[in-house]
Amino acid sequence: MSKATWNGAVLAESDKTVMVEGNHYFPAESINKEYFKESDKHSMCPWKGTANYYNIEVNGEVNKDAAWYYPSAKEKAKHFENYVAFWRGVKVEN
Repeated sequence: MSKATWNGAVLAESDKTVMVEGNHYFPAESINKEYFKESDKHSMCPWKGTANYYNIEVNGEVNKDAAWYYPSAKEKAKHFENYVAFWRGVKVEN
């Protein structure tokens, strides 16, 4: 079971994560949506496609663009389309 936490809150928990380039990608249904706010940030990966970002908000603190996902992944990344990955101090453990 993989778990993502930040600022004392469990952001996501799943035994169905997908490991890509050293990041655990969590299924969309495994995230605690109350902590996630859409960000206006986007980035492009040549083989995965365009990533959308979330700001994480816990107890009034915001971790800007701390999670990302690929809503329309390219063919080679379809198996983790809409899965959510983390960085910027979010702790992911197994």
